[in-house]
Amino acid sequence: MRTPRPLVAASVAAVAVAALAGCAGTTPAAEPAAGSAPATVTVEDNHGEQTVPSPPERVVATDNRTISMLDAWGIDVVAAPLDIFPAGLSYKEDGAGVANLGNHNEPDLEAVVAADPDLIVNGQRFSSYYADFETLVPDATIVELDPRDGEPFDEELTRQVTTLGEVFGKQDEAAALVAEFEASIDRVISAYDDSQTVMGLITSGGEINYAAPTTGRTLGPVYDILGLTPALESDGSTDHQGDDISVEAIAASNPDWILVMDRDAGVSVNTDEAYTPANDLIADSEALRNVTAVTEGNIVYMPQGTYLNEGIETYTTFFNDLADALES
Repeated sequence: MRTPRPLVAASVAAVAVAALAGCAGTTPAAEPAAGSAPATVTVEDNHGEQTVPSPPERVVATDNRTISMLDAWGIDVVAAPLDIFPAGLSYKEDGAGVANLGNHNEPDLEAVVAADPDLIVNGQRFSSYYADFETLVPDATIVELDPRDGEPFDEELTRQVTTLGEVFGKQDEAAALVAEFEASIDRVISAYDDSQTVMGLITSGGEINYAAPTTGRTLGPVYDILGLTPALESDGSTDHQGDDISVEAIAASNPDWILVMDRDAGVSVNTDEAYTPANDLIADSEALRNVTAVTEGNIVYMPQGTYLNEGIETYTTFFNDLADALES
């Protein structure tokens, strides 16, 4: 423990005595030299090693998958595409000091320049603007952690969380999110009987569409993560509206369970009078009326805002909801 500073003469005498006796004392840590380099942290993202200021002071965030997590961690942002971010974020509710980049179709990239970021957390719908950001704000570090093709989706979600935990000094919070996610997966695996078949559906624009195992948007990776048995195996895509397979073909596969992502719930529930919730579309479908999953009530819906928040928290909630249904 550092003691109060004594008189100068006494200090000199004490130092001399210690030196003559050959004693080794505890020396306070030296102050950083004036003009020394600021602290940084180096992480690996989709483009290689990135050196990030620690902590970053001016953050632009464009990635829907991680924005709710950054908000929960109390990370301030100076610019974001608020038009396509999920409801409930402090950035959208407060809005003060956050430049709105609009949406990914016609983004206000000049607002990124004006925001003068030292870090851009980029991804998902803004991935195509990576090169633009490199040109427009060359002094900013860009970290992009979109799930990579060919890699296990659950591991990619975990990578996003742990890497950003390192960037923002939120390692404990990141570890907690990962632990909750892994526990939700374990619950489903323990409760699921793989003799029961599963169908993934995406509802959009009043239509019921197919989400293929592995490749289908949002629900596709769930089959691999949880070891689910598909009721129907057909080619699919990452199209946000699902794939065009007839409701009659879906019904003919007679799934024991149906998993649903209501695409429009994330974007139309408060703005489109013509919006029909997924549960109404399925309940009103003549073709699906006698399907086992429908007659037995084995239908599990992803959280309402999933289309705008496909991050680890959303999947954790969904997996726990599915486990609840399986366990009951």
